[in-house]
Amino acid sequence: MKSKIFLDTNIVLDILIKKRLNHKYHKTLIDRLLDYEVYISEDMLSTIYYIIKDKEKTLKFFQAVLNDWHIVPFGKNVIKSAIAYALKHNSDLEDTLQCFCAKENKCEIFLTNDKKFIDCGVKILDYEGFLKETDE
Repeated sequence: MKSKIFLDTNIVLDILIKKRLNHKYHKTLIDRLLDYEVYISEDMLSTIYYIIKDKEKTLKFFQAVLNDWHIVPFGKNVIKSAIAYALKHNSDLEDTLQCFCAKENKCEIFLTNDKKFIDCGVKILDYEGFLKETDE
């Protein structure tokens, strides 16, 4: 059984936008993700679509990943927990929602570019940490 990995919005944007600094990792990342069950939250679709100028490319990407990636909702329990955590720890709600969604879906890794990220009980890795951990 494959391990589960949750991608932060900034990771998906790096895959799609050539001008982003971390786009240079996208090919290696895509290859390594083949060994994982990939998860993203459904709210990312509208966020990514809004940000990226090439709407057709974005929609085609969504079509492609729809067959292989798990696109999951937050659900009321995740939202309640994330709000309570954000209030208690003065943390970013969007990050908290994503992390709690990853935890709810039993993901072992949360991949993000954020330098500071909440601790919700899921291993947080950036590109360097993920690529180092998955080096063959």
